[in-house]
Amino acid sequence: MAETQRQVVVDTDTGLDDAHSLLYLLAQPDIEILGLTSIFGNTTTEQAARNIAAVLDVADRDDIPVFRGAAAPLAGELCIDPRWHGIDGLGDRGLSRGDAVLQAESAADFLVRIANERPGQVDLHPLGPLTNVALALQRDPDLLSKFRSVVLMGGGGPYPPPGGLTLTDANSDHDRTAAEIVYTARNARNVVMVGVNVTLQALLNEHHYERLRSQAGRWPQFAATILDASNATYERVWGRRVSAAHDALASVILHRPEIATGWVEGPVTFTPTAGSFAVQVARTHDDRPLSFKTPDGPVVKAVTSFDYGEFVRVLMGALLRGRSDHTCCPVTMDC
Repeated sequence: MAETQRQVVVDTDTGLDDAHSLLYLLAQPDIEILGLTSIFGNTTTEQAARNIAAVLDVADRDDIPVFRGAAAPLAGELCIDPRWHGIDGLGDRGLSRGDAVLQAESAADFLVRIANERPGQVDLHPLGPLTNVALALQRDPDLLSKFRSVVLMGGGGPYPPPGGLTLTDANSDHDRTAAEIVYTARNARNVVMVGVNVTLQALLNEHHYERLRSQAGRWPQFAATILDASNATYERVWGRRVSAAHDALASVILHRPEIATGWVEGPVTFTPTAGSFAVQVARTHDDRPLSFKTPDGPVVKAVTSFDYGEFVRVLMGALLRGRSDHTCCPVTMDC
């Protein structure tokens, strides 16, 4: 167990990979989740809140407050594609039931309040579109600097090597205006981008599913159902039952930053591409300046590599055993 308790606020559109992220964080004895805020993306904002409640019920943590977030992007229309996470956001496996008990305070107001009540003490962890964070920044332009860290799942990392692909992410694309507001907001060099350049390598497969399915208990069985639904979705994309644990990698890096083994730092660029929206740190993949001039802006740190073996070990440990486990599989366990 770590010597100090890490205080975290999670902003989530509670789809399949978000559910694994929440289970991972809830399993850690050295993490205190101060609040959970819902946002649209993988599903509607209201359904995301119901899904938060479903995960909290599995973890027996109904004491954690839940705050309703924005129902639509700052500009443009709400667009949700149920092919990825199902209509209910959790693969339509009947895992989410009933309405969440929501606080009267909005998500944006809660973010502003908690940042000002506990400056430098709280980690902000956005896992979905950045609308709630952008709305909070409109109320308090120094918001990001008041958090201990801002570790978000989104963006595409640095510019790819020649011949590589420019990667886009759904979180930024769901609210491009919000993404630009957040990535260009003043910060204390404390914003970390865990982009699809690395999360697409955070793969879980049928071996991991069978490990979860074989473990008795509501917690691992819930995690197994989530992974089964996720693998089924990606099977249509990759032709095999394996899926990317996008949000879970971001959560493990928040909790265990030593998992990340490579970084680049710089301002962020925004480029419409192939009908989507590329959000990238203005550095090359090998951490060199770009050959063209880019706007000045706040520095964001983008993860470029991570220890896959250790990532799987600690994530599977949390999903298999819940909070009673000491954050990871035993060294001898084949995760």
